[in-house]
Amino acid sequence: MPDDLTPLVERLAASTSLTPEQARRVVLDVIAYLAESPEDYVVRRHGELKRREGLSNEAIFERLAHEISTRVFAPPQLSRRQIRRIIYG
Repeated sequence: MPDDLTPLVERLAASTSLTPEQARRVVLDVIAYLAESPEDYVVRRHGELKRREGLSNEAIFERLAHEISTRVFAPPQLSRRQIRRIIYG
């Protein structure tokens, strides 16, 4: 989670009708949404699609494959060594 969300919260509140408290909640919700790992997403969505829509696993797998290809996920944590390799090859 970012250390200081104040500039983003202030911008969101200024450009919408949200109060600063509401804007902060929205920002935190978006961060939580984007922080979900692909594995956690698959498990959660599988349960939702099974319960809510009664889909078969085959239909769920096809749908999840499409959803995952269009969704943004948090990047994996990188070690110092991995960061160094990205920079220097």
